[in-house]
This record gives sequence, structure tokens and C-alpha cells, in this order.
Amino acid sequence: MTAAVGTQLISVHPEELRFQFELEKQSFCDLKVVNNTENHVAFKVKTTSPKKYFVRPNTGVIQPWDACVIRAAGIAVTLQAQREYPPDMQCKDKFLLQSTIVTPNGDVDELPPDTFNKDSGKQIEECKLKVLYVSPSSAVPNTEDEALRSSTRSLDGNSAVQRVKEERDAAIRQKQLLQQELDTLKRRRYRKGNAGFSFTFAIFVGFIGIMVGFLLNLLLSSPTT
Repeated sequence: MTAAVGTQLISVHPEELRFQFELEKQSFCDLKVVNNTENHVAFKVKTTSPKKYFVRPNTGVIQPWDACVIRAAGIAVTLQAQREYPPDMQCKDKFLLQSTIVTPNGDVDELPPDTFNKDSGKQIEECKLKVLYVSPSSAVPNTEDEALRSSTRSLDGNSAVQRVKEERDAAIRQKQLLQQELDTLKRRRYRKGNAGFSFTFAIFVGFIGIMVGFLLNLLLSSPTT
């Protein structure tokens, strides 16, 4: 059972972000944010390295005693592909999760710009999360066996199959995130009474969807031997 951290308003699971670090490959980590109160609570996620991480959603409103759930897991945090290993696999990156009480009718798209501004006089609670990099073979206790497995991984046919599955899962995740962004934009347009939707954006989203679908079909049809 993973430990949790948090504030009086929210609980965050797990207490640190663990990424399986591999060169030139994305890595995913999920957070679950739980509202511990009878009020509506808004949250915002910040990071010291915004160019390395992709966070969706980075802002949201949680109903009383409810949780923020995406893919039945929570906030999805993606570590972008890196070109080199960090020294000793140590990471100094951190995440900050801010939370505050909002009105019951508050929606994430209608939050005032100063919602998370401490100067506004509101009570803003903060929860800090550390980032931990994990080697793919860190579960092997013997370092010699670990080096041997690493050197022969490229010759193992099963590793090729696993890589295809991971790339397929990554494509599915990206497609889900894109669909969520599209749904959010549609809701914004609808609330503003704008009946027309950007034709150019619709074509762009459609093109991305076709490319993702083509990639999924290619990965699923790839030989597994």
C-alpha cells in the first residue's frame, strides 16, 4: 500500500513521483488527489522543470469527498524522453500541488486568475512532492546480473515485444489526453455561446486522430516474434 501526503484540504497518492528512467523513452507516473472536505476544492500542479514534464490536468476542481481521477489513476505526469542519464540517477526536480476552497458552482474554466495567488487573501495550502528515477533493472539485487541483463536486452526477442506494447500504450495515452483537451475546448465554446467551432482546429485534431489511429494499427499489426 502506497503512502500518501497532503494538506488539510487534500490527500495525494503516492507521496513521491517514481519514473522508470530509460534514454529516449517517455515515462509515466500517476497521482490521485482526494478532497478531504465537504467543500469544493481547486488544485494546481507546478514543477521546477516544466520543459521535462507534461502534466494533465494541471488544474482542476474536486467535488466534496471526491477524487480527481484520470484513467482511473489520477493526474497523469509524463517525463519527456531524455538524451542522457542524470548523475547517479539522482533527480532534484520537485512538484508543488496548491489547493484552495472555491464556490460550489465553480468550474475549472471559470476560476479567477488570482485563485492560487497568495496575495489575494485566500487560504492556499501547498504540498511538495519529490521526483525519484528508477532504473528498469533496479529490481535485480545482484549488480553483475543487472549489467548482464542490460547488455543482452537488445538480443532478447521478448524485449522487442515489450517495447512495441509500451509504444502502443504511450500512443493510447496521448490520444486520450488529446481527446480531453478537445472536450474542454468544446465546453468552453458552448458556455460562451459560440455556436461555431474553429474549422482549422477541427481539421488539425482530425488529422492528429488519424495519425494516432494509424500508429495504433501499425503497432498492433507488428509481428510479436
